[in-house]
Amino acid sequence: MDVGDDLDEPVTNIPGTETSLRRRDLPGICRAQAQEMSDPYNQIVLRECRKLPNAQGHIFNTFDELEGPLLYHLHSLFPNLYTIGPLHSHLKTRLRLAQLELGSHSPTNSSLWLEDRSCLAWLDGQPSKSVVFVSTGSICVMTIEQLMEFWHGLVNSGVRFLWVRRSDSVVGLADGDEGRLEVPEEVLEGTKQRGFIVPWVPQEEVLAHRAVGGFLTHSGWNSTLESIVEGVPMVCWPVGIDQLVISRFVGEVWRIGIDMKDKCDRVIIEAMVRGLIERRDEFSTNAILLSKAAHEAVAEGGSSWCALDRLIEDIKFMRLQVPTDGRS
Repeated sequence: MDVGDDLDEPVTNIPGTETSLRRRDLPGICRAQAQEMSDPYNQIVLRECRKLPNAQGHIFNTFDELEGPLLYHLHSLFPNLYTIGPLHSHLKTRLRLAQLELGSHSPTNSSLWLEDRSCLAWLDGQPSKSVVFVSTGSICVMTIEQLMEFWHGLVNSGVRFLWVRRSDSVVGLADGDEGRLEVPEEVLEGTKQRGFIVPWVPQEEVLAHRAVGGFLTHSGWNSTLESIVEGVPMVCWPVGIDQLVISRFVGEVWRIGIDMKDKCDRVIIEAMVRGLIERRDEFSTNAILLSKAAHEAVAEGGSSWCALDRLIEDIKFMRLQVPTDGRS
């Protein structure tokens, strides 16, 4: 194999990740051939990247303790960084303090889909840390073949699972057509005994539930942060773009889970789901430390709390250029 085609070749020239990444962990645009760079999407990405140094500041949904080495090097390129994450946790913290001050309560919900809350009652009946929560997010789709590999792997693992399956998440399967799938009786029976399948869930509540011991995720950044905040270990099945890098960090850098990149095989899924539960204590040690750091970051006086205060003050005192050609 040509060295240029070796996806396991280390990538050592990205500051802050010198010992972590392989070519297979990079977004597709970073592995594109010269002739592919004329693709409209690639051109949009390049154009936006070239504009980044012109910004007065850069706002990141992360926290210093999570990505310290990367942020250190980014500071040399973009001195004015605002690391104000995890945003969902930061919002809850600010609202909680405001509600205590005002004596009122305003629940928040950022879900894109109608939530099926019956899953919470099902989780209430499961042993502590025994359930793997499975979700590939609000956009990712899979083929029917991939669906069946996941289904077999989850059932064969013998682990309890809560699986989010949107009606539009399977290519070639119209809404209401799931009854036409040829599912072996033993898979249906295993699902009945140990599984629960719903179209959408209140994800933050699910990840915070005592019964959830792991998260099989597509490694979207929001889902990853939500899992980190709750200290839940992950099995990562990334689909593309930043998810490829994130899944590598979960497994190799933060060591809070397993990277299942480039694989969709029932035997591997079975082994990794079972392995996540069996190695839960090992992963949880690191996950709990990161969870604590995340909560400290958004607490009053924490790094993200202070970064948001600084962002607000900078916006308030920003000097905007006023048009001089008579336009309003």
